[in-house]
Amino acid sequence: MEIRTYSKKELAIAYAPNISMVAALNRLALWLKTNHQLWDELLQTGYRTTQRYFNSRQVKLIFEYIGEP
Repeated sequence: MEIRTYSKKELAIAYAPNISMVAALNRLALWLKTNHQLWDELLQTGYRTTQRYFNSRQVKLIFEYIGEP
């Protein structure tokens, strides 16, 4: 996948296309929070749990730590 800005919904569905959007969002959030190195690096980029989009820098980190969807 291309490294660019993605909405949380868009990225969650890319990782889990066969489950509901809510379940996909919850799964992605769990993956981010339980990968402590990734979580720390996301926080350093200014990531907040209330944001609706991942910027390209955050997407790059997610792809590096958990792989591309």
